[in-house]
Amino acid sequence: MSKVAKAPNVEVRTRPTPYGNDSRSQLNPTNPVNLVDPVDSFIARQQKWQDEFRALRSIILKSESSGELTEGLKWGVPCYSYQGRNVFLIHGFKDYCAILFIKGSLLEDPARVFVKQTANVQAGRQIRFTTRGQIDAMEPVLRDYIARAIELEKSGQKVQFKGTDSFPLVPEFQQKLDADPALTAAFSALTPDRQRAYLLYFAQPKRAQTRLSRIEKSLPQILAGKGLHE
Repeated sequence: MSKVAKAPNVEVRTRPTPYGNDSRSQLNPTNPVNLVDPVDSFIARQQKWQDEFRALRSIILKSESSGELTEGLKWGVPCYSYQGRNVFLIHGFKDYCAILFIKGSLLEDPARVFVKQTANVQAGRQIRFTTRGQIDAMEPVLRDYIARAIELEKSGQKVQFKGTDSFPLVPEFQQKLDADPALTAAFSALTPDRQRAYLLYFAQPKRAQTRLSRIEKSLPQILAGKGLHE
């Protein structure tokens, strides 16, 4: 990851790290070599939302508290963290792009702009956009939400997630668990977040055949102690 800098044309050095799906880099303004910024590279590769991503990033970098953040790629998208804890990210989909506040459920939403990405999302909240103009018009709101999200992370508050028992266990997966003690042990050893992700993923399809296909493809991940997207 790279320390967020407000000065333009700052140069970035990428370096190997042990952070798995994090892409981290260290700012080095004195380095004469023009090295690649991973977030710049991400934006340049996008076939859609390039202008909108640049606008969102510009607002983030100009925010008063941006110097306290670290910028990099996580889950394949630009992510901003405070002392190693993710605060918000920007991402794009077919019909919209968005800034996602990781603990948005704990933030007040006076502008009434928050959106839950799906009905089962507990913590994250998006602010969605379809044009650059929408982003520009909302800059004061975004700056306010960004500042409060950073203060929230500093406070140490945590989202109280529902227990795994609150999520449906589809019969196809129950049958697999009943028939395989090793699978049961591996699934029980997963963190609650990983368990919830699998249960929601398995429960989404209406057709039993599709649910079973998802389960079968996920078994090696579960047995390896990994989460759905790891």
